[in-house]
Amino acid sequence: MTDKLAFVFPGQGSQQVGMLADYLSEPLVQATFAEASEVLGFDLLKMVSEGPAEQLNRTENTQPALLVSSVALWRLWCERQGEAPSMMAGHSLGEYSALVCAGAMNFVDAVRLVHLRGLFMQESVAPGEGAMAAIIGLGDADVIAACEKAVTLGEKTEVVEAVNFNAPGQVVIAGQVAAVKRAIECAKEAGAKRAIELPVSVPSHCALMKPAAERLKKELDSIDLLEPVIPVVQNVSADVCSDPVQLKANLVAQLYSPVRWVESVEGMMTAGVGRFAECGPGKVLAGLSKRIARRAPIVTLESADAMAQMLAEAN
Repeated sequence: MTDKLAFVFPGQGSQQVGMLADYLSEPLVQATFAEASEVLGFDLLKMVSEGPAEQLNRTENTQPALLVSSVALWRLWCERQGEAPSMMAGHSLGEYSALVCAGAMNFVDAVRLVHLRGLFMQESVAPGEGAMAAIIGLGDADVIAACEKAVTLGEKTEVVEAVNFNAPGQVVIAGQVAAVKRAIECAKEAGAKRAIELPVSVPSHCALMKPAAERLKKELDSIDLLEPVIPVVQNVSADVCSDPVQLKANLVAQLYSPVRWVESVEGMMTAGVGRFAECGPGKVLAGLSKRIARRAPIVTLESADAMAQMLAEAN
């Protein structure tokens, strides 16, 4: 491990009304939101600032809100001549933020894409049929085994899978409601400390998202991607990808494949990363990073004080 810096970008779950409050008066931040609002056809900055929360938490709104927030912080960082990171990665939706900030994806294309991505995901599973749960205190293999057991105990056509390998001892599962509930019981029987159902309407990153992936592929095929200027580690492979064709294929597969976050962070550290900055709302990735890379400091740039301190330390 060296002193290289990596930027990481959060995904769904990091949003809240009033996020980025430290920065909303910044002209560059306002301009970034205005650019996105023109694409979306509604005032995204007003939604982020004032809510209501129910509207912001709709998947098709959450995704562009988080993308735009992350890109706005990145643009501000660059305007203030912040240190260029050696690598980037994003958690689920955050991967789109990373690709925009790495120069691989056009911002306007990304705003449109993630809005549609949210709609496609929501429309792939009827309301009330999908669920997700966090399994705490159980090894990855045991969580996978609990999901497999849950399927054998129910209808063989049901789906429940381990989908987010977030940190050691923290794995998220997703699938149909009944199968997820059985998997929770199986995980508890296997020794899980806790199993918590998550307040989501879409079972992300499992096989139920394949219809959404097929629709997303058509949209991705209609835009151009470039080779990233800064290496981006993708969720599906937990590795750097620079080929635009493969970048697109991985974004499609990401919808129904696990987020390999632990491997992604460990891979960046193996490549020499010793510091992280979370570029976006909240502190979710900082919390995960402290469990994966205990000795690597991580700064959350949502705080203006934290950004100012990090900029000062580099000068």
